[in-house]
Amino acid sequence: MTGDTESSIAELRGATKRFGDVVAARNLNLSIRRGEFLSFLGPSGCGKTTALRMLAGFEAPTDGDIYLDGQRVNDVPAHQRPVNMVFQHYALFPHLTVAENISYGLRQRRPKPPAAEVAAAVARALETVRLPDFGPRRIWEMSGGQQQRVALARAIINEPKLLLLDEPMAALDKKLRHDMQIELQTLQRQLGITFVLVTHDQEEALSMSDRICIMRDGEIVQTGSPRDLYDRPKNRYVADFVGKSNFFAGRVESLEGETAKLTGPGGLSFIGYAGDGVGAGQPGLASLRPEQISLTRGTDGVPVSVVNRIFLGEHTEYLVRNPDLGQFLILASRQAEAGEGNLEPGETGSVRWRDGAALILKND
Repeated sequence: MTGDTESSIAELRGATKRFGDVVAARNLNLSIRRGEFLSFLGPSGCGKTTALRMLAGFEAPTDGDIYLDGQRVNDVPAHQRPVNMVFQHYALFPHLTVAENISYGLRQRRPKPPAAEVAAAVARALETVRLPDFGPRRIWEMSGGQQQRVALARAIINEPKLLLLDEPMAALDKKLRHDMQIELQTLQRQLGITFVLVTHDQEEALSMSDRICIMRDGEIVQTGSPRDLYDRPKNRYVADFVGKSNFFAGRVESLEGETAKLTGPGGLSFIGYAGDGVGAGQPGLASLRPEQISLTRGTDGVPVSVVNRIFLGEHTEYLVRNPDLGQFLILASRQAEAGEGNLEPGETGSVRWRDGAALILKND
């Protein structure tokens, strides 16, 4: 899709990038809204970084156009675009202090801003990323999380209209990554700058983004809010990539509006939202999220045996098996387990799911 320039800060219009015989990005059409937090999500080699680099100006599209703030910028070099980028490994200068790193872009301007103006801008940037008084420090004296904040400060000091983030949290441990996700969201809301993130981490994209652009083999598969992509994926690829899901093959018995009914293994019924291309009488897939399935010790439901159990703190992940359905996952909350008690590997129980909980997808 493309949008009008009143609501869009950037657009990809039929953007294609080839490297010899390899098509890294194919016919990308996307409108990026002013002030939003958008993520490109997909596996390695799907084209998400190529899309980011075309927005940044590090790559020119082979076909199609790139627009920034209503202007076609295919031939505008990166340093002349109102865009800044935070790289995966931060790309900080080890021989410069924190303040010198942050002010680097300002000091390259011509005419060069007065020293007092640069110092004041650096101080504001350091306050924004919660590193006051860190200006004199050397980069090698900073932790990974602090270095990321320095990279962010260097990016925002130039007041870009578009801030691009190329997997900036990949090198951080899980807890620090979670803390930085919250800080990035807060910073984005505070500054009002449009953020575009590239990541292969679905949890990162789901927790931070206003919208997510799912990519595969150089193409955009689906774009929507995290909730839309989780609850209304258009195909198996999106359902499988955004969150965890169990898939059961069967036949679509009926289709009424957006609701389909599928008869699966053992004659079990699955009812729910119908994805793209689902047709009555056709083969289909039922996608059932692990948290949509309840596990009990009783016999009132589909019988299962517990294959494995993993305690994950706020919930427990069970791998169970049914003769017809095969093996599938269940996520049981602490509250649910308090009522039923833990089931150990080798024990038997039964599972249920409500009508409407499933996603009925085309089996392609």
